[in-house]
Amino acid sequence: MTTIERICVYCGASANVDESYRAAAIRMGSVLAENGIGLVYGGGRIGLMGLMADSALAHGGQVTGIIPAHLHEHEIGHTGLTRLTVVGSMHERKQMMIELADAFAILPGGFGTLEEALECITWRQLGLHDKPILLVDVQNYWVPLLRLFEHVVDSGFAPSSTRALYQVLSRVEDVPGAIRQAPPPKAAAKSGLV
Repeated sequence: MTTIERICVYCGASANVDESYRAAAIRMGSVLAENGIGLVYGGGRIGLMGLMADSALAHGGQVTGIIPAHLHEHEIGHTGLTRLTVVGSMHERKQMMIELADAFAILPGGFGTLEEALECITWRQLGLHDKPILLVDVQNYWVPLLRLFEHVVDSGFAPSSTRALYQVLSRVEDVPGAIRQAPPPKAAAKSGLV
């Protein structure tokens, strides 16, 4: 059983998306707050990120945002958070988010979300962190990526054990329970094959 105090959630900064994605972000914020789990995220006030943070705050949750100075200066930073840390680069942001979190949940998002998800999974594969990772597959958003993952394994670029690095859920409501029940990592997950 895994103890969690904070979950890092990666998700999109776009607001011009299907309502189901917006609803999932809002629900993620409330679910975490209702379960006493702090939210760590990219610190934005727009798109799914802002909706999720506002929802967590509205339900009494603790929200920590990490944002690079160049984004904060363009008034994208959310100034109403429990804690907002402004860092010098995207690399610092990602490093701090990984360090602060006990687990990760990945909602639909764009290229930035995809990049963060892949880095998080890769770092677990390499043994740089040992924390549960959940892909929240709202409206089958991640199905094409999951097919690509299978192609990578089938083509020999990753061992079949890499499937254990992440778990796929279809509902935001299942995130807290899934992380609490996450099995201990398998030694094969640290194979070093990328």
